[in-house]
Amino acid sequence: MIAGLDGIPTGWYSTVMSSPARANLLDAALGEIRAKGYCATSVDSLCGAAGVTKGASFHHFKSKEALAVAAADHWSETTAALFADAPYHDAADPLARILAYVDFRKELVRGEIAEFTCLVGTMVQEAYGASDDIRSACWRSIAGHAETLEADIADAIEKYGVSGITPESLALYTQATIQGAFILAKAKDDPGVAIDMIDHLKRYVELLFTTQKREPRKK
Repeated sequence: MIAGLDGIPTGWYSTVMSSPARANLLDAALGEIRAKGYCATSVDSLCGAAGVTKGASFHHFKSKEALAVAAADHWSETTAALFADAPYHDAADPLARILAYVDFRKELVRGEIAEFTCLVGTMVQEAYGASDDIRSACWRSIAGHAETLEADIADAIEKYGVSGITPESLALYTQATIQGAFILAKAKDDPGVAIDMIDHLKRYVELLFTTQKREPRKK
């Protein structure tokens, strides 16, 4: 069984779903798609991994595409809980919170590549031109997570007197870098390259807010 984000076994996800068959299919989608990719994951393989029949699959999801969209939304809900409880929120300084977030993302890069890479980032690379529903679900997930960083970025912009950027654009840039780091890790088959890219992201953010050598504004 493929492990989940931050090493959480994918079977854990089923405990939060109302229907065992539906939950098992979503579990299977999270693991199978991250391990194989969307196109290489068949309904048969999903049913086999979930331990359900094809009839049960089509009872809950009318197509593989519908299951993928549901899996993207479920991924968002599940990972949102993980990030909401993460310790990077605890720092008093907003820049420290942003940098701690980047450190937290780096800490998650461990184990097999399929265990730490992003479901929606994996799917959208294959399905963006074939399914508007999947593409929209992936954007909703990635952009929704980026939005959780915007308040801290806005506070840091104000406190450190940085101009020329918006909270929205920098929040999305962090996700572009992290998703790109995952692509490189897959291409090289080496998690270390993802860690290097996330280190570069941290250095960029530090320089962005400190290169003007201003003292933080007093509130």
